[in-house]
Amino acid sequence: MLDTTASNQLSLQSLTVANATEALAQGLAALRAGQTVFDLGQVETVDSAAVSVMLAWQRAAAENGIQLELRNLPEQLKSLTKLYGVCTLVSPADLHHH
Repeated sequence: MLDTTASNQLSLQSLTVANATEALAQGLAALRAGQTVFDLGQVETVDSAAVSVMLAWQRAAAENGIQLELRNLPEQLKSLTKLYGVCTLVSPADLHHH
């Protein structure tokens, strides 16, 4: 049996301006490999670039007819997505209010 938790885990320790291009590429490669769940549990550092990267992943997924699910977002990242008003785009699962 495959350990899905390991395969879902993006090996990203940070999602910042400094590695946004690399993070984007890693996510796109994972999507191409058929991965539809990204586990961001490893991520420790984020800045505003993280939001753009996640939106780009979502766009790429949508273009390929894939529903991408982002899991274990660090708190800092959640507050950034709220700040930018894109939390629904990032994780549709959070749409439970009202």
